[in-house]
Amino acid sequence: MSDTWSGLLTLVTLVGVLALVYVPLGDYMAKVFTTPRHSRVERRIYRLGGVNADAEQSPRAYAMSVVGFSVVSVVVLMAILLGQAHLPFSRDLPGMPWWMSFNTASSFVANTNWQSYGGESTLGFAAQAGGLAVQNFLSAAVGIAVAVALIRGFVRVRSGELGNFWVDLTRGTLRILLPIAVVGALVLAGNGVMQNFMDRSVDTLAGHSQTITGGPVASQEVIKLLGTNGGGFYNANSAHPFENPNGFTNLFEIFLILLIPICLTRTLGTMLGNRRQGLTVLGAMVALMATFVAVVTWAEVGAHSQAAQVAGASMEGKETRLGEWASSLFAVMTTGTSTGAVNASHDSMTPVGGGMALLNMMLGEVTPGGVGSGIYGILIMSILTVFIAGLLVGRTPEFLGKKIGSKEMTYVALYVLTVPAIILVGVGTAISLASTPDAMGNPGGHGFSEVVYAYTSGANNNGSAFGGITVTSDFFQITIGLAMLLGRLIPIVLVLLLAGSLAKQAKVPETAGTLPTTTPLFGGLLVGVILLITGLTFFPALALGPIAEALS
Repeated sequence: MSDTWSGLLTLVTLVGVLALVYVPLGDYMAKVFTTPRHSRVERRIYRLGGVNADAEQSPRAYAMSVVGFSVVSVVVLMAILLGQAHLPFSRDLPGMPWWMSFNTASSFVANTNWQSYGGESTLGFAAQAGGLAVQNFLSAAVGIAVAVALIRGFVRVRSGELGNFWVDLTRGTLRILLPIAVVGALVLAGNGVMQNFMDRSVDTLAGHSQTITGGPVASQEVIKLLGTNGGGFYNANSAHPFENPNGFTNLFEIFLILLIPICLTRTLGTMLGNRRQGLTVLGAMVALMATFVAVVTWAEVGAHSQAAQVAGASMEGKETRLGEWASSLFAVMTTGTSTGAVNASHDSMTPVGGGMALLNMMLGEVTPGGVGSGIYGILIMSILTVFIAGLLVGRTPEFLGKKIGSKEMTYVALYVLTVPAIILVGVGTAISLASTPDAMGNPGGHGFSEVVYAYTSGANNNGSAFGGITVTSDFFQITIGLAMLLGRLIPIVLVLLLAGSLAKQAKVPETAGTLPTTTPLFGGLLVGVILLITGLTFFPALALGPIAEALS
């Protein structure tokens, strides 16, 4: 079978499997967050934590719970990383340096999983499984909880409460993430992904001794993808054969990445009682995603760079067992979902391919976005779209039965501006330093793209990188760490405050002047607004980076 037919068959299979699980999983997740019943295990957890599971929280209390939980998680994870030498299964490895532990803890708590270290050479099994994997579950559950709180803001009428963060966090972890992760880990382990607690010494053909690093890889691999986290057990991430052995596991990993973000659009429609709204949001996501897949695949499969023209293909930095089609698809799905896992080197992609991966993150990662963050991100953009449409016709904007006034638009505007500000301030500061050119792996436009990619990935909670840049200095550890935390927590707080403002309103009846938001026209307008906002914000940076490189 040719590479083209194999790639097309992969796409058809992926779409088909996602279509099969879309309705049952989406409706199940809606039921998880709407049922008043608590399981016996959940009740015990609430008693241990001193949580009144039947008491709801105001938007400010919900936001404070999210922020407080995240800060405590950073401190606990830093303690594990700093003191890993004293933990069992440490593999005789020392604790992480201080600022690297801050960067790593911020990364995993913020659902970013940016890694400035090699996993197999830096961390023991206890730190990997008891520290990083735990945060892979919890950070994903936080994202789902915030998305559900925003949906409740649209559903509720004259209410000052958004639910209970601790209940949402617990249910998201125990009822959604954990069951799927258990099954997924068995599938991965059964198809060659490493799962043990030992290193093994072997004799090579050259007569030398080599240590093969093992570990609980399958159990961490599944949640790194399912929770759109992305941090690899090994430095090579999903390009490593112990994390991603073959074509089937590669397809299954892409399926895991998309599973919850895609199905949450069904959850959105079910909880709103308006499933066409969920399909409209899904349509906008898929339209953008399909465009990016097409362009990146065209750029990587064809010989569109000087190196590729000499070699006959763009295989630099790609695994021969996967090839360009699978690598292109993986790159688009990870940069569009805030996952950050990679099965190829993004730094080695063509200028167009790498530039599209960068642009995909700049969209706000709503194609289809991370677990939870994709839904609340595209709902924010939907509100902005309704507002712009209202300005065009001179009418007060409404969305899902709620008026969008000055207070709501203040939260939306701050949300839209926060992450770009973090990125551009970070890039500007880094580029102004005399030491940054020495950290770049390449000169010119590509070197600039490496810096832009680093802060875009961090602030958008993605975690992938143009790996040519060296980010082990204190400056990069601190600034990218702060970018990840601020890029995660500030938008979440704004989303929850917006949800609270919406929940306090009464429902506005539809009239002849109400803009329909469940039509292809609105979906197209939403896509246009997303592209317009991104272009106006980031075109100068893109022009100096990937565009200049592509034209050179």
